[in-house]
Amino acid sequence: MHQTPAQQGFSMPAEWERHKATWLGWPLNSEDWPGKFVPIRWVYGEIVRTITRGGELARIVVDNERHEEQARLVLAKVGADMDNVEFFQCRMNRGWMRDCLPAFVKRTVASASGLVSEHAAVKFTFNGWAKYDNWQFDNALANRISPLTGWHIMEATFGKRQVALEGGGIDVNGLGTLLTTEECYLDPHVQVRNPGMGKAEMEQALKDNLGVSNILWLGKGIAGDDTHGHVDDLCRFVNPTTVVLVQEDNPYDANYRVLEENRERLEGMHLENGSKIDMVPLPMPSPVVFDGMRLPASYANFYICNHAVLVPTFNDANDRKALGILSELFPDRTVIGIHAVDLVWGLGTLHCLTHEEPA
Repeated sequence: MHQTPAQQGFSMPAEWERHKATWLGWPLNSEDWPGKFVPIRWVYGEIVRTITRGGELARIVVDNERHEEQARLVLAKVGADMDNVEFFQCRMNRGWMRDCLPAFVKRTVASASGLVSEHAAVKFTFNGWAKYDNWQFDNALANRISPLTGWHIMEATFGKRQVALEGGGIDVNGLGTLLTTEECYLDPHVQVRNPGMGKAEMEQALKDNLGVSNILWLGKGIAGDDTHGHVDDLCRFVNPTTVVLVQEDNPYDANYRVLEENRERLEGMHLENGSKIDMVPLPMPSPVVFDGMRLPASYANFYICNHAVLVPTFNDANDRKALGILSELFPDRTVIGIHAVDLVWGLGTLHCLTHEEPA
């Protein structure tokens, strides 16, 4: 009989728990950054340099040999620690690793030498955010890479059906509580990931496959979000009991009411042990607009690696304020701003591009 990851004792760790590596897909699709594709490589270089200089392994997916040569050239010029870089050649469509790589889960088991940690990779279906039609290579990445990494792949299912989910659509505290949004996974009309699955079915699928016990539903995501409501632009755990929630001070801004409603929801929510959630407001940058379109610029799209927290910055007065707030919340890590004005033209920034593999 098929046992779910939860039934096998697996659960999803928090992002601040120790990593074996950070995964990235070297920029490939020029349509993701119209007119900005060349500078994007240097932003990626800065991300990899920061991760590797802290001693963490960067595992980079490249499309082919020429693509790898280009990546090596950039990384050498920016001073990345190449001893901490591994390349994997595998066909990609867009390579937003947060959303197309599996969710890693772990469990503790007894062995002859004592308690040991075991890991598995829960493979959700990636269907291009139920919006684009070029996703088949990205959806196949996990199964094609696993022979090289030794990942134990488990297909994410609910009953007899496969479940679609992206890593940017969820956030966990590592103790059983998961954050997500109704806009992303319960909207029956727009970018529908799992047709016919309602709230109860989606909650059960999350519990079965990620080993969580307590699911918190926020409402809508921020304006300009191409994914239709990813929580990683909105609200993030920074420790087991605390979240940051982006807030907009301008009552005429498109985000103002949405973020106020989410704040009110959070105030009435509880953690897996029944305690209230500590909530820290994180400012929003001024609107970033390209070709008349609002872009999803948010300081909540930070990435936690082993020694540092990488935070997107936008040449904005609130950059310093956001970095200061996060520095206080991560006293054991260096908080580093990464220029993301070009990056956000691709409709995502640091958290969207990266994916942690637990140690």
